[in-house]
Amino acid sequence: MKNIAIFASGSGTNAGNIAEYFRSNQDICIKLILANRQDAYVLKRAETFGIPTFVFNRKQFYQTDDVLNILKTNKISLIVLAGFLWLVPENILKAYPHKIINIHPALLPKYGGSGFYGPIVHESVIRSGEKESGITIHYVNEVYDSGQIIFQARCPVEPDDTAESLAQKVHQLEYEYFPVVIEKLLNE
Repeated sequence: MKNIAIFASGSGTNAGNIAEYFRSNQDICIKLILANRQDAYVLKRAETFGIPTFVFNRKQFYQTDDVLNILKTNKISLIVLAGFLWLVPENILKAYPHKIINIHPALLPKYGGSGFYGPIVHESVIRSGEKESGITIHYVNEVYDSGQIIFQARCPVEPDDTAESLAQKVHQLEYEYFPVVIEKLLNE
């Protein structure tokens, strides 16, 4: 059995989509959902799927091995960041080399890095006059959105697109491709 841990900070739509995708998979299991906010809606989504959760604070994440120990105890094969906004600390990066992935709502290397998340990304893409946007799934390292790119999918940016309409197109790409790429990585 290959075990996935999903880290999220907010509503958890991608986490829910991934959980649904793997719900009946006999070889891959969403073992744990971790959040850095007690009020993150992803915790309710986890409850719906019967997935155990762990909530941690900044001190636990950066100054202790609490989170790392939870991952090891649960025999995690792959860590998936799905709307998780903190840099992963060195102790976890070292314990899981090329086993931590993130999804970004733009075509990296453009529109990535610290502060580029949510509507800010889509507003920047539109303001810059880009003709396309999309998603990037990449390995995580010690710098925001700079790890090796694993997969990209594209969508057009139309002249009448708003940040909201572009976000909807990008979300559709996330839902379609993120679980498939995760499965492929775990089966390599």
